[in-house]
Amino acid sequence: MAQPNHDPIAGAGDVLGTYLRSQATAFLRALRLHGDTAAGGADAAEASEAARGLRGAARRISGSLTTFRVVTESGWADGLRTELVWLSSTLADEHAYAVRLARLMDALHRLSEACSVPGPRGTAGALTVGSARAGALLERQLTLARTRAHSAALQALGSARFHAVADAVAVLASEVPLDAVAARGRVAEVLLPLAAVAETRLSAAVAALPPAGGAHPYDTDQDGPWHEVRRLLRVHRYAREALGEDVARAAAAGEALDRHRAAAEAAAASATAARTPRIAPATAYALGVLHADQRHEVEAARAAFRHLWVPEPAITPR
Repeated sequence: MAQPNHDPIAGAGDVLGTYLRSQATAFLRALRLHGDTAAGGADAAEASEAARGLRGAARRISGSLTTFRVVTESGWADGLRTELVWLSSTLADEHAYAVRLARLMDALHRLSEACSVPGPRGTAGALTVGSARAGALLERQLTLARTRAHSAALQALGSARFHAVADAVAVLASEVPLDAVAARGRVAEVLLPLAAVAETRLSAAVAALPPAGGAHPYDTDQDGPWHEVRRLLRVHRYAREALGEDVARAAAAGEALDRHRAAAEAAAASATAARTPRIAPATAYALGVLHADQRHEVEAARAAFRHLWVPEPAITPR
């Protein structure tokens, strides 16, 4: 475990308060940028960056309030955490649909190109024809979903509920409601044990993952435990970040799990599209190939995470 980059005699409330205030400031900065991009008709990249900043700050605050709840006024922490989870998930949907569509379009193009070179003529022709139709079907379905998510995000950002969240974060930027007793304790006595609890939960979830290669590669029932590990890894990462530790390894492992989730959801989208009534056989074939490709990407992401995070078993000398 990396050594925390904090004053060893610092108070728990001081260290946690500094981190929460910095994230609240980041949230408000991203909110202003989001407002400016909406008013000024900025391009999609700027609007996406502003939304990403809002989601990131919201997740860091809510994650820290989960891990270090006892150091804060618990009633306040529980309420704000619930609202920030709602906000970040609402804002994430539009981005997720856009990324999913781009991922699937890129995969269809890659698969068509690869099949046209080495594949049998009939198979290549079916995939080429089917890819165009599959792409059009996926674009219709995911664009519709993205449009609905965009409307939901705009509605959320204009709601009284969101303004109450923004007001609470604005207060947090200057004052953190802390528990009078726990906040006076030293970091080593209060924050480190709490961060260790988050790490223990993560380790238990990782240990409970199905063994590598132990199931059918298309077993989607396994996706849930992996998504839970991704969530717990984020909580662990933000806790260590609040303590000033190096989180590069956790960030890299998190990126692998982000790829895992993206591939799993892309595979699910292709499977959903394949169940569309009365689609042509070539379209169904292309969607089936696409589904298999994304499930292979799921397996690759799992392997990448294990390489980054799970320690190699010790070799016992004979």
